[in-house]
Amino acid sequence: MASADLREELDCSICLSTYTDPVMLRCGHNFCRVCIDRVLDTQDESGVYFCPDCRIEFPERPALMRNLALRNIMENFLFTPPTQMETGICCTYCVDSPVPAVRSCLHCEASLCDKHLRAHSKSAEHVLSDPSTSLEKRKCSVHKKILEYYCTEDAACICVSCSLAGEHRGHRVEILDEAYKKNKNKMRNVLQKLITKREETEERVRSLEKQWRKAQEQAAGEAERVTALCTDIRRRVDDLEKKVLSEISRQEKEESLSLSALIYQLEIKKDELSRKMRHIEELCNMTDPLTVLQEPDTGDLCDPEEGGDEDTGGHDKQPHDGGDLDVAVISHTLHTLCDVVTGIRSGIYVGDPADILLDVTTAGNNLLISDDLKTATRTREKQKRPETAERFQDYQVMSRRGFTSGRHYWEVDISKAGRWGVGMCYSGIDRRGHQSYIGYNNKSWSLWRYNNQYLVIHDSKQIRLPGNIFCNKFKICLDYEAGQLSFYELCDPTRHLHTFTITFSQPLHAALCVCDCSIKILGGSRKWKKSL
Repeated sequence: MASADLREELDCSICLSTYTDPVMLRCGHNFCRVCIDRVLDTQDESGVYFCPDCRIEFPERPALMRNLALRNIMENFLFTPPTQMETGICCTYCVDSPVPAVRSCLHCEASLCDKHLRAHSKSAEHVLSDPSTSLEKRKCSVHKKILEYYCTEDAACICVSCSLAGEHRGHRVEILDEAYKKNKNKMRNVLQKLITKREETEERVRSLEKQWRKAQEQAAGEAERVTALCTDIRRRVDDLEKKVLSEISRQEKEESLSLSALIYQLEIKKDELSRKMRHIEELCNMTDPLTVLQEPDTGDLCDPEEGGDEDTGGHDKQPHDGGDLDVAVISHTLHTLCDVVTGIRSGIYVGDPADILLDVTTAGNNLLISDDLKTATRTREKQKRPETAERFQDYQVMSRRGFTSGRHYWEVDISKAGRWGVGMCYSGIDRRGHQSYIGYNNKSWSLWRYNNQYLVIHDSKQIRLPGNIFCNKFKICLDYEAGQLSFYELCDPTRHLHTFTITFSQPLHAALCVCDCSIKILGGSRKWKKSL
């Protein structure tokens, strides 16, 4: 039947259910937005995108176009009563062959085709309705009369006897058709609200999925960067190891050659001394005095140490004990490992000559600023600073320096558990009233601690962060070009608390709000970059 075929055409080929927010690919095929998004997400891994129906491939992830015409057809179809043929209800009086019924008579409790409807009684007691197989449900179970009214107090369909003498007597009632129209309009309004909420939810889901994909891409990029960094470290250490071992081998070879030559010379000297010893022993064993005394080299034989250095060129001196390798050269070469580490660290963090210093001209008179301009402390004794347009009315202070580019971070140490706020702000932030507190305007972003709980605030919109507070040291990281301001708790391990993402348009200054504690800035500002 045509209507049944049309209903099948309104089914998504992925979920096999009626379209939900139908969208169309460039090839012309339609799908539920959620269904095709999931399919395309799985195709992201291979990088090959194609239509699930016709299998046509796309060079990149295809854009999804909302099919408004199909959506209107779908909604109209869903709210259109089923046709006569779809009801499957046949005329009660056509006994020879089944003929679809077009109406049902509640009085006769019979269904009628066009032919029998024309001959049916037109009297008031014969009430006609859409074809139905449960006509008895349209009559009052007590009075067996047609349900013609609707009791608004009991939210029940009743007959005329119920409204006049029954349990609904005296209640406010409406004609059934009028109550039906009111209820239908009310349901349509509810439906429209639900559709709007569903669209908002779908948009939120798409936004979260986009953030998810962005987080995955960022994680993959960071993993690739760390892998490249560690590979470079291993390469440098391996090169250094080869260089040091080569230097040790070279020195060992030189020392071996030197010692070998010296040993050879000493062996020659040892043989010469042995020869002289044997000659002297022979002379000592002779009994003829004249022969012994007439020996020409007797003087030299009697004083073997004299002139000994001349024979060996002075090489018979004892070599010094150990340490013959040039350890200083080896240590110097090995010391370049420190340069490798320093180079790697400089690839991640490069020192910035300027420290973050607090600007006393902005400090509220309830704050005591240390001499090194690094610490702000709440004090009951008001400071006698002049009241200017730049000075905060209450317990706040900002840094002298503003950041207009690059990546930077700074750290703070909170003296004790209390109420405080840290963050960054534009120089144009208000200095008076509640809107001057960091985070409570559109010119500042902050991390606050209230009642042992963290909050991040921007433009007075608060987000409570889960988890307990573990320490009093925090890091604030700024990536100006990327528009990211991140907060970290410097516990073990470091815990990421929150990241604001926004397009910055003015110089950003560090800002502190010290309600009942002391906040110290640790070190200075440092630039950082993601890769070597």
